[in-house]
Amino acid sequence: MPGSESSAPASAPLDRRDRARTAEAPLDAELARRTRRGRRQMLMVLAVCAAPVIAAYLAYFFWHPRSRTNYAELIVPPRELPADLALTDLRGEPVRASSLKGQWLLVVVSGGACDATCERQLWIQRQLTESLGRDAERVDKVWLIDDRGDPSAAALQGVQSGRRPAVVLRVPSTALVRWLEPAADHALEDHLYIVDPRGGWMMRTPAHPDPARLRRDLEKLLRASEGWDRAGR
Repeated sequence: MPGSESSAPASAPLDRRDRARTAEAPLDAELARRTRRGRRQMLMVLAVCAAPVIAAYLAYFFWHPRSRTNYAELIVPPRELPADLALTDLRGEPVRASSLKGQWLLVVVSGGACDATCERQLWIQRQLTESLGRDAERVDKVWLIDDRGDPSAAALQGVQSGRRPAVVLRVPSTALVRWLEPAADHALEDHLYIVDPRGGWMMRTPAHPDPARLRRDLEKLLRASEGWDRAGR
């Protein structure tokens, strides 16, 4: 019949397209499967690389074992050094807070008159850093004077002795409390403060600290950070 003969040629291209689509379908499915597998592999690699960082973060901030081995009190999370902390040298010249970053810091706070407590804290600071051997180059001594009193020549001579002289700066006590904080019923002057190279205050000693026990804390910190921290700023 004429009608049936005229419809046959038109159906042939449709059949070829259907066969082409049928042939392409397994290729598309295989490509999609490979893409999914590649994404899974990439995510697994990223997870393996990130696992140590994530574990360290969780251990540092959330895991607190019952048997504490550190002597000084751990500050969690560390309190960052304020970028606008009003620091000056003894001549009154402004000093950028960021200049303190790049080294571990052992910080003493006192008035310029430096009473008996201050003298002992500065002595402990000096003895500790000198006892660290080669790691002494990784720790800076810092004396923060939180009033307008002038330190005596003897006090300044003491903090300038040793392998590395201390950094002596003046800062208003009202500004300093934005960064450091004493324990309950204590004053800022009662403690020494340990600051990491990024400027984070992360440890506070007890009042009247035991130098030997504090030294063990410092040694642990320096060992733990020796993979990424080097002497010098």
